[in-house]
Amino acid sequence: MIDFDSAVALILNEARPLPCESVALEGAADRVLAADLRARGDAPRAAVSAMDGYAVRDADLATLPARLPIATVAFAGRADVPVLPPGTCARVFTGGPVPHGADRIVVQEIVGRDGDLALFEAPPGPASHIRAAGSDFRAGDTLLPAGTVLGFRAIVAAAAADVAALSVVRRPRVVILGTGDELAEPGRALETPGSIPESVSFGVAALARQCGAEVLARRRLTDTPELLEAAARLALAEADLVVVTGGASVGEKDYARSMFAPLGLELIFSKVAIKPGKPVWFGRVGGALVLGLPGNPTSALVTARLFMAPLVAGLAGRDPAALLNWRDMILTAPLKPCGDRETFERGRLVDGGVAGLEVQDSATQKALAIADVLIRRRPGAPGLGVGDVAAVLDF
Repeated sequence: MIDFDSAVALILNEARPLPCESVALEGAADRVLAADLRARGDAPRAAVSAMDGYAVRDADLATLPARLPIATVAFAGRADVPVLPPGTCARVFTGGPVPHGADRIVVQEIVGRDGDLALFEAPPGPASHIRAAGSDFRAGDTLLPAGTVLGFRAIVAAAAADVAALSVVRRPRVVILGTGDELAEPGRALETPGSIPESVSFGVAALARQCGAEVLARRRLTDTPELLEAAARLALAEADLVVVTGGASVGEKDYARSMFAPLGLELIFSKVAIKPGKPVWFGRVGGALVLGLPGNPTSALVTARLFMAPLVAGLAGRDPAALLNWRDMILTAPLKPCGDRETFERGRLVDGGVAGLEVQDSATQKALAIADVLIRRRPGAPGLGVGDVAAVLDF
């Protein structure tokens, strides 16, 4: 059995980005760039108007009022750039090319019209309302560095670079195996004597997707060794990471590790000195990683958050350390002394601070749903009072 920090170090050592692949821009949201994204051209490609209005030469507005004939019209998308003869103006719209010779755009709100004449009576103000060619970016500029998670703002920049596909880190393929004779599909448990709803795999799958995974399957399995081994073999052929819930302790039907043993399981760690979640284990079979989580819902979700989340994030090309960003917060309720194992209490954010939940049972699901953070308690730590500081992690 190893301590928490040693287990995290082993997880982070395996949390390396998977190979890259090319995906269409349409499907790139939330993926991680594998290479710098450089612009194919300037933006804008030519000087364009930032407003609806009239392009003019400053010399033609030296004396006001001025009446200038409208020589041309420039809408957004006009391919050619017109020339503005002296003594005239051009009607332009937002994004339209600024005619050669124009010094500024006068906004339409302060310009009158008399047929084909534009009437300028008030000074236009200091702003030119012209976006210069290349003022946003130039061809070859890096718009997004490698490692960027492509959120909705980054997707706009990627599209503006005029690329149809992006090189991104391949999403880790995850298969989740939920083990236990007592488990039934939600919606059927009450009709099945002796069963309980299988809930853990749904939460594990949601967390994995949130961290960048492609969840290929969730499979509910009975505690039958032959069935479990066949399911393990299939999962390993499909996935980069297999997550097993339940069967991680030392009971007569705890087969989570033994189902992988005939397939060449190499254990990286077998237990961690934490509460809840001591039976959590981690290993490798060939090119796939295997993470075993306890069966109790709170234990499973706490260990998934502490170990699976950074592992998946790292495989997906994200920063795994960002998923372990502990911060200090002030306690708004006291905490009891910690036992001999490092403990991660579930807590809620209250009045600008944090308070531990009254219910800390590893099987609870109602309390699990209202927890905002994990509160880290070192082995043998004394009790803490209101106003003391504790380390917390978003949960």
